[in-house]
Amino acid sequence: MRSDSIPITICQERKKDPIEMFQSGQLVKICAPMVRYSKLAFRTLVRKYSCDLCYTPMIVAADFVRSVKARDSEFTTNQGDCPLIVQFAANDARLLSDAAQIVCPYASGIDINCGCPQRWAMAEGYGACLINKPELIRDMVKQVRNQVENPRFSVSIKIRIHDDLTRTIDLCQKAEATGVSWITVHGRTIEERHQPVHYDAIKMIKESVSIPVVANGDIRSLKEAENVWQMSGTDGVMVARGLLANPAMFAGYEETPLKCIWDWVDIALELGTPFMCFHQHLMYMMEKITSRQEKRIFNALSSTSAVLEYLTDNYGI
Repeated sequence: MRSDSIPITICQERKKDPIEMFQSGQLVKICAPMVRYSKLAFRTLVRKYSCDLCYTPMIVAADFVRSVKARDSEFTTNQGDCPLIVQFAANDARLLSDAAQIVCPYASGIDINCGCPQRWAMAEGYGACLINKPELIRDMVKQVRNQVENPRFSVSIKIRIHDDLTRTIDLCQKAEATGVSWITVHGRTIEERHQPVHYDAIKMIKESVSIPVVANGDIRSLKEAENVWQMSGTDGVMVARGLLANPAMFAGYEETPLKCIWDWVDIALELGTPFMCFHQHLMYMMEKITSRQEKRIFNALSSTSAVLEYLTDNYGI
């Protein structure tokens, strides 16, 4: 395996260590792993607006190890992109440890996705089905710990909860004993999609372990993040859709400021973001500040130049 196929610059100085962040007693604000969306350009943007820690989108470890093309397309970073957690979908300890060794020089740690409820992931033995396989999680964590020489390299897991919360608590205690660095808990079961998040369950999990716990689910503003953090007693909060709609959320903005939209344009163009991704992010960001008619016009634009012209004409950007 060769890591020199990854088109990135190694971050030599990692001044911010995730574990030290969690030990600070301050709210750690985290950008979630989002398929298609939490890539380098978006991570760069949210870091400008008080996001402390970013995850990559979920990457299938087997493909990442076996394919140079997969590595080149799935994983890009640079010196400013730290601390960074690379999230993998995996069901094989050896393949996960191989993937961890590849990214170790470029990231602060890896996360094992044990929470994705999508059918394809479950069918492949990835994601949320792993919450019913604590032995496999143990084997994967131990293999990474044995193979990665850097003792500061973190190994975390992101989970959903069981209907029977005692099973989740048992899972988390076993994970802690195995050497997991922290646990992110999405406070819904595998079957739940839009039901209210069980923050009380996250609080009980936090009280049952001594490692950091991160709360995840339906957090849409800095005030909500602070409320969940205080109510659950957790060490941080992870946000997905809330940051898509407002990348400046963690800086206290109630809706996306125009400066943030302009920052996105600059970053996306500098990093060569494909038009579809560039445009989609803007649609999310402008959701609250555009009328229905404006949305129809903006969403139908089909080129970068058309988007830039629209923004200049309508928002003085």
